[in-house]
Amino acid sequence: MRNVVLLGSTGSIGTQTLDVIATRRDQFTVVGLSASGSNVELLARQIVEFAPQVVALARASKARELQEALYAAARARGWDAGEYRLPKLLLGPEASTELAGMACDVVVNAITGAAGLQPTLAALAAGTTLALANKESLVIGGRLVTEAARPGQIVAVDSEHSAFAQALRGGRRDEVRRLILTASGGPFRGRSRDELRDVTLEQAMAHPTWAMGRVITINSSTLVNKGLELLEAALLYDVDLDDIVVTVHPQSIVHSMVEFVDGSTLAQASPPDMRLPIGLALTWPSRLEDAAAPCDWSQPAQWTFEPLDADTFPAVELARRAGKAGGTAPAVFNAANEACVDAFCDGRLGFLEITDTIAACLDEHLAAGHVPDGELTVEAVLAADRWGRARAAELSGAAG
Repeated sequence: MRNVVLLGSTGSIGTQTLDVIATRRDQFTVVGLSASGSNVELLARQIVEFAPQVVALARASKARELQEALYAAARARGWDAGEYRLPKLLLGPEASTELAGMACDVVVNAITGAAGLQPTLAALAAGTTLALANKESLVIGGRLVTEAARPGQIVAVDSEHSAFAQALRGGRRDEVRRLILTASGGPFRGRSRDELRDVTLEQAMAHPTWAMGRVITINSSTLVNKGLELLEAALLYDVDLDDIVVTVHPQSIVHSMVEFVDGSTLAQASPPDMRLPIGLALTWPSRLEDAAAPCDWSQPAQWTFEPLDADTFPAVELARRAGKAGGTAPAVFNAANEACVDAFCDGRLGFLEITDTIAACLDEHLAAGHVPDGELTVEAVLAADRWGRARAAELSGAAG
């Protein structure tokens, strides 16, 4: 039996993690849940269903609303008020960090964005296995995160990085030549830059393969998400950024590949279903039986691969540049993007201006204010995050 703390329980990865656990109560117990408070009704249903000992709520103002939703969820199950034991409630922006340090076997960090950094560090400090879906915490924390982790303590939840972990079992570290990171290409694959000038929010949210939250869906349409995954892969597997190649694979069946020095390439293939990498992260290094359906080899199928159009989608090379600079540069890259996504969704910024604004913020930061790896601290990362958001918001306002 593994005791699990789930951070970001009402998001896409959070709900799918609970789907995996719900059918395997003999293998997992949910001892803690955290959420921002954007969907207290769903959080209340999760609490009633999984009965965690502790719940963390980032928005303290939502505490009363959550309590009312809990009573409603309990009544919907036919329970009287006296039959239900309320969990311990942690409130405020630091609540998830406190919960991440709780004694358990696995912390699943499915928080979106830079807010996941402190919980990631708390889980690592507690010595708990960290199933990491919050790639941003690793990207912006850089060596602060990798140096805080013991070998094997961080297990990737992203399907691409889970694929790398599986394929890397096929050879020694000194036999690896490069990593091949696959991308679906998003909803605008094959279009030119000029064809993307008038992209709408609805169009950007129409991902052809995955159903995800707002930020990651927009990031997938700009390929910023692939840039973040590039940086995550380099940090997780200690591979030089120049030894990671991005290839576009629209079918999203091959989740990533590892090329070895003898010319062999090992690929991990499965239908696009996040329950497989989630299940693997919960039980790593063992596999979770029937976590997801396998490929159907009785049916004809075609898998295609094509090079990334870096002129139309410059985000990957922007991320590579930020990663090579190191220090606080990745934090600015990520923070500027999150602010730009908000501006685009609010109609204050055009689609192409998202990566243009990120580039402008990165240029400005590297010219003045950049803190290198050797001087990196949590405070410096958080300061760079605040600056990147503020500067991108200023530029977005001017653009709008």
